[in-house]
Amino acid sequence: MIKRFHVLYVGQIDLDNVGLKGTPANDRRYSNDRFAEVFWTARHMARVMDETGYHALWTAEHHFQHEGYECLPNLIQLGLWLATQTEKLKFGCGFNVLPMWHPLRLAEDYAMADIVTGGRVIMGVGRGYHTREVETFGGPLLDAGKNREVFEEGVQLMLKAFNEESFSFHGKHFTCPPEVDYRGYKMKEITLVPRPIHLPVPIYMPIASGSTIDMIAKYDLKAMVVLNGEKILDDVVRAYHEACARYGQVKQLGQDLVWGAGLYLAKDQEEAIRKVEPAHDERYKWFAPFGFVRYADERPARPRRFPRCATAFSKRLGSAGRRNR
Repeated sequence: MIKRFHVLYVGQIDLDNVGLKGTPANDRRYSNDRFAEVFWTARHMARVMDETGYHALWTAEHHFQHEGYECLPNLIQLGLWLATQTEKLKFGCGFNVLPMWHPLRLAEDYAMADIVTGGRVIMGVGRGYHTREVETFGGPLLDAGKNREVFEEGVQLMLKAFNEESFSFHGKHFTCPPEVDYRGYKMKEITLVPRPIHLPVPIYMPIASGSTIDMIAKYDLKAMVVLNGEKILDDVVRAYHEACARYGQVKQLGQDLVWGAGLYLAKDQEEAIRKVEPAHDERYKWFAPFGFVRYADERPARPRRFPRCATAFSKRLGSAGRRNR
């Protein structure tokens, strides 16, 4: 049963000349004043959602996007500010890209937000998929194996910091604390100051593959699945349920999982297709080349530069998808 309704705003400015024949994604460049629009848009959305009873506004961490698609660089900082502009709405981090952070800095920032907002910021972590931002910040992405190692150690370290009054961690990529002299003694353990007050911390992670599902279940995280067709969604939800059971977590089907889908309201299907088509095409001009957009027909579809909509949003987009398989 669906219990709560959320909205995802990735931080896109009001783009011009959108659509399949519009400005090529890589040619878009805007002024700094335009990038700042995203904060006022987020505040407007948050206030409306707060007044109408939504549960959470989710946003996405991204960097350096002069194209104007995703322009919110710090989700915890944004959530702190938006909490001062609203009364009850929660703010989800979808997602803090963990390989670009030191896990303890992220844990500290979240703990502060948890305390001062009364638990209205929701933690979320991801591995990242933009080489431009992850590699620029010194995190691994091109080396997929190292990216997974750094991410998994980061999750382990954050959980220790949240749940243990004092802790140590000795991994391949992180050692905390270093064994250095401090005020007359050699450090063996360290304490996160402050720690969150709402424990255990619910941490969300996007489902991108089978190995991701196993990791989410292993550390008892919560899951989010978006931009998938009906068949793939069903497979993913059941795989997550089964993985949780393997780790001794008895959950109802769909429990601890957020499902994301696009929605456009119009008087009939034809009007909806006509009005949403340019924005839909523009989104996938940008997003599909990263390989995460998968619609499902009779069998799971492989990522493609322009995916075909399962419900044939448009013949034009469908033919583009077939040409670019």
